[in-house]
Amino acid sequence: MSACKSFLISGRVQGVFFRASTRDTAVSLGLTGYARNLPDGRVEVVACGEAEAIAALERWLHEGPPMSRVTDVQEAAAMDPMVNGFETR
Repeated sequence: MSACKSFLISGRVQGVFFRASTRDTAVSLGLTGYARNLPDGRVEVVACGEAEAIAALERWLHEGPPMSRVTDVQEAAAMDPMVNGFETR
């Protein structure tokens, strides 16, 4: 069953390849959606696909790429972003 979830990631997550690494991880898990920088320094990630794949991405979001330092991952309400593939914005 396909679902969508949205996450807000805080910490050192901009300028450290977080969005690109998130895209690569999401694509490898077969997810669609996007990752985008927010003006307040957080990154928003919306992921759609199988629940197990979204859960795997969520676990990865708590670590992020090597240069990042994640301090918090919050789940937020998500709607289907109506995208094909996984985008960085």
